[in-house]
Amino acid sequence: MELFFLALLVILMATALGSGFPVAFALPGSAIITIGIAALSGYIFSSGTDAFFAHGGPSQWLSAGVTNFRGIYWEAERDTLIAIPLFVFMGIMLQRSKIAEDLLVTMARLFGPVPGGLGISVVFVGALLAATTGIVGATVVAMGLISLPAMLRNNYSVPLATGTIAASGTLGQIIPPSIVLIILADQLASAVDQAGAIRQTLYKQTTGEISMPSDFAVVSTSAGEMFLGAFLPGMVLVGLYMAFILGFALINPKAAPAVHHEGKFDRKFAVQVFVTLVPPLALIFLVLGSIIAGIATVNQAGAIGAVGAMVMAGYRLRDGERGAYSPAIIAILSLLAIALVVSFIGAINIKRIETSQDLLGLVIALIAVSLLLIAVFWSGWRTMKIEDTLRGVMVETAKTTSLVFIILVGAAMLTSSFRAFGGEELVKDFLLGLPGGFWAQFLIVMMVIFILGFFLDFIEIAVVVVPIVAPILLADPSANVTAVWLGVMIGLNIQTSFLTPPFGFALFYLRGVAPAVVKTIDMYKGVIAFIGLQLFALAIVGLYPQLVNYLPNRASLLSETAPPPKNPRLQYCMENLVYEDFQQNGDTILSAIQTAEGLDVSYLPEDLQKDLAKGFEQARNAIPQMTAIVDAEEAVAAAAGDYRPLHGEVRALERDARRIDETIEELKVIVSRSGETGIYTVAQGERAQARIDVLTVEHDALLAEIPAEWEGVNKTFADIQKAETKARQTYRRTVDQAYEPLGEVRLILSDADKLASKEAEIEGLKEAISNLDAAAAVEQIEAVRSSVGEVEGASDIRKGLSAARKIMRGKTPDKDEAIAEIDNSLAELKADLEWRERGAAELQPQLAAYDEVIKDNIGLRQQSRLPDGLALDVAACLSGHRDISLNF
Repeated sequence: MELFFLALLVILMATALGSGFPVAFALPGSAIITIGIAALSGYIFSSGTDAFFAHGGPSQWLSAGVTNFRGIYWEAERDTLIAIPLFVFMGIMLQRSKIAEDLLVTMARLFGPVPGGLGISVVFVGALLAATTGIVGATVVAMGLISLPAMLRNNYSVPLATGTIAASGTLGQIIPPSIVLIILADQLASAVDQAGAIRQTLYKQTTGEISMPSDFAVVSTSAGEMFLGAFLPGMVLVGLYMAFILGFALINPKAAPAVHHEGKFDRKFAVQVFVTLVPPLALIFLVLGSIIAGIATVNQAGAIGAVGAMVMAGYRLRDGERGAYSPAIIAILSLLAIALVVSFIGAINIKRIETSQDLLGLVIALIAVSLLLIAVFWSGWRTMKIEDTLRGVMVETAKTTSLVFIILVGAAMLTSSFRAFGGEELVKDFLLGLPGGFWAQFLIVMMVIFILGFFLDFIEIAVVVVPIVAPILLADPSANVTAVWLGVMIGLNIQTSFLTPPFGFALFYLRGVAPAVVKTIDMYKGVIAFIGLQLFALAIVGLYPQLVNYLPNRASLLSETAPPPKNPRLQYCMENLVYEDFQQNGDTILSAIQTAEGLDVSYLPEDLQKDLAKGFEQARNAIPQMTAIVDAEEAVAAAAGDYRPLHGEVRALERDARRIDETIEELKVIVSRSGETGIYTVAQGERAQARIDVLTVEHDALLAEIPAEWEGVNKTFADIQKAETKARQTYRRTVDQAYEPLGEVRLILSDADKLASKEAEIEGLKEAISNLDAAAAVEQIEAVRSSVGEVEGASDIRKGLSAARKIMRGKTPDKDEAIAEIDNSLAELKADLEWRERGAAELQPQLAAYDEVIKDNIGLRQQSRLPDGLALDVAACLSGHRDISLNF
């Protein structure tokens, strides 16, 4: 019966959408009606309202719906969706203020003399508008009103003209900032959690280990990472569009002729291009640059974009009038002043004003911020008074945002009901049962999304399909894809939904503004090539995941919050790079170690001498141990060729057996709760038991198909894998032990001057002990003791201070005995200073030279962050997909 109600749910949803019923109500309405019918049927015809639900019942479904609703609106940590109204406001404001129109007209003049130049200018402006607005409808309408008549007037092919405009308008879906990327990031965040739990369970079931290595975990994503990941694929798509139009114009010049505009390309035109092009580019730089640089979150960048769009609208709406640019100039000067203050003085904190320079910076910052606020409010006043622009933009923003959020809530309800009837399990069983592994599953999902794009909008696809299929795809260790890559691939695929008939929304928008001479069939013909280009871009990004993953990895590893080199996820790539360094510079490293071993350290304390000697010895072991890792890795690769087919066969059988086990466990619950006092009837319990018997036979038959040699082959391969794991662990332990003593000794020697400054403080304690009461003396001893504790390696000096403190705390404080302990500390300090000062003068420069040679290889794990050059190499290495399935 669950299948019946699942089919009813899908039919109701499809019927409602096909009849033109609003999506925002079709999704939750289908769920509510189906849930109600199923609950009522269970109450009347069976054991209760929960009878026809595969998971839980109406009460659990309602609870899940409330949880989802709360997660969307009230969960403080999940604030990604706040960026949606900000970017919508930015886009509509730029469109209403006619900045998009200026861009199109100016770029058409600039590119006109090139074959296909008008079409190329439309693509160029479409990419700019995508990076500033992201609103497909506004972009298509604007370009349709301005560019289409010009293209037709210059004898452009009607299919090419309409296809170019419609396709360029859809760039806003993949070029950040994009609403669909924000929604996908939000949906993938929960999918990553589910996928991580699935992978953890799979690892435990297949290996017997309780905890999975953290470098095998599914990596989460955010809206900022999605923006970074989608940037290069968006540029690839723009390049394909331009190349196609240029190629088409060269092959068939009559269909896309060059257009020579009247007027000269003089200084006046150059100024016009500058004024038209630079502000949108500056806004793109502020919005995306602040995210890439880690200066602002996506929400903060959205606020920057909204304010920037309002400032731009403020001067555009007064175009040609005196003082039109005054607010914008004030805003620019204010930002420059703030940037100068931050660059030369640093962060301003009104509570930490210590110098006249700090006070000057504070005054300048206050003036600059005040002027910036004046410029913003001035621009806002203009947009409010001129043509009531601000009110219209805010109303449209509220409408669009409300629609998005209502669809999100409705989709959450639909997804919950889909799961309640076992739909997610059906999808999971279908995908996992496909031959060909992950890529077969992925292609099927992409195909389904592409077909759904013929009938559904991007929001419905993102919020209905992604939560169901994403956990399954992300959990698969054979591909081990990142959530960013999967999100961008789905985003590229969803983009085609705007062009595919019969419900291609970009076609509807263009049809609404196109003249009667443009036939609908010509529009459909025109988008076919661009749909093909979108699918080609999808294939390129699928084959080269580095296009997606590199920028997020780069931004992460170069940011102030970059993970330390000890992060488990970085080790594999770091060790590959260190091995290359050892191969190229091994002789230099060994020579540096030999030189360090010959240093005179006889005057250092015995424990430091031993630590340094052990560190040098371990440094010598690092290179051969790295070679052992490479040998072990090659052994695994050699054995994997024969092992992989058998591994895949057995894991598939075990997976099918586990699914049967899960069904048996559910049936056992029915059996245990059946009877006269149970919630299930005796007949239901008997049917469940009969089904258990059949499934048990199937389960045993599946396990019997496992080849007899599996156990031995699996053990042999596991031993080879363990040898590689052990080699890596040994190497990591060795390099840590090789570098830690070096860092410790260098830190101790560098604190020589700091220790010398403590002598007067300790000497002053004698007078304090003699003249103060016991409590005050204890307080002063404690303060000096803490101060000495800031010096590295001063524990022996602190011992006397601790003893003096203990004496003065006693019932009968002995001042002479306490002063004697202070003298012991002073003696220790003078003895320490002797070898520290000599070491700082003689040994420290030699250890620094040794450190310079080994810090980026042997000492890499001990650094606070990756050096920029290595961080870029690690980012490139992490950007590929690494198959880890043989570890499961």
